[in-house]
Amino acid sequence: MHRDMLTIGAFAKACRLSPKALRLYDELDLLRPARVDPDTGYRYYAVGQLEQARLVAWLRRLGMPLAEIRRVCRLHDRDSTAAAREIRAYWARVEAETAVRRDLAAFLVDHLTADSPESRKDTAMLELRYSAHSDTGRVRPANQDTAYAGTRLLAVADGFGPAGAPASSAAVEALRFLDTDEIPAGGVLNLLEDAVRGAAQAVRDVAEGADDIGTTLTALLWTGSRLALVHIGDSRAYLLRDGDLFLITHDHTVVQSMIDEGRLTPEEAVSHPQRALLLKALTGDGTPTIPDLRLHDARPGDRYLLCSDGLSSVVPEDRIRKLLAPPTAPDETVRALVTAANEAGGPDNVSCVVADVVRRGEHADDKG
Repeated sequence: MHRDMLTIGAFAKACRLSPKALRLYDELDLLRPARVDPDTGYRYYAVGQLEQARLVAWLRRLGMPLAEIRRVCRLHDRDSTAAAREIRAYWARVEAETAVRRDLAAFLVDHLTADSPESRKDTAMLELRYSAHSDTGRVRPANQDTAYAGTRLLAVADGFGPAGAPASSAAVEALRFLDTDEIPAGGVLNLLEDAVRGAAQAVRDVAEGADDIGTTLTALLWTGSRLALVHIGDSRAYLLRDGDLFLITHDHTVVQSMIDEGRLTPEEAVSHPQRALLLKALTGDGTPTIPDLRLHDARPGDRYLLCSDGLSSVVPEDRIRKLLAPPTAPDETVRALVTAANEAGGPDNVSCVVADVVRRGEHADDKG
């Protein structure tokens, strides 16, 4: 045996893959031994194969399927940067799938405990205090945004095209019946999805079939214990909880899809020429759009922000968090956010809705 060869046992120990795994990867043409003894069939590996074997071991620890590991390894042989992009794209998918499972788990926990005496005691004591404000900004000649906040419904829509303002207004108006009707205990997401279909028809009626007219739509519906989210486009919803800011929507844009696929970094996205190009919106041409729908459990002290991209595209998230963090009334916070966007140049219309989850009767006179 050559001195630069390792037995399968020594190689397994060095790369932290079991001999059983190494035999499987040989059969799958993922990690072939450098030499196989023709008499005994014993496998030997070159020292130079350790780097690839360790990469396989690390990717397995990530949970990456073998087919994708094979692709990453082949890329790594030619272009390590391309291999890194593939890993980044895989992990973005894992995080997105984990978020969906987390939300489903939270929904099931809430659903199964909703009828408990303790749950009824906690949720019966919660309500929202809220404020909404929309501003033209410093560059645009007219405001095509619509912002709304009520006892049960919070919504932001960002219109575009020649009739963008009527489109955003029609979308939000189509949801306003949810603010007065009694919300059923079950099926709230189905109710919200049906309402969005009505909003889509309202936008089509305004646009009269034109495909260059439409609007984004991001809304939260308060059920008394949870907030049901519907989202289409690149307006955003954030949650401030215990001082930490969480983005709870996913932009439906070309640039965000490139980030998800690992073809673009978040830093590169800021100046990308297609950063405002939408993949999803309510449009006048009747193109079917499937919204994002999910439920969020409510806790006293939570603060929610809905905003158009006139805020999120010019004010960094850390600055948004700092403006949301002080325990000021929602109307004061909303105006501070709009001011920050205008101080950053105000290149677009800016709309914000801020809502606090509070115990019933707490600061009721501060409600905007």
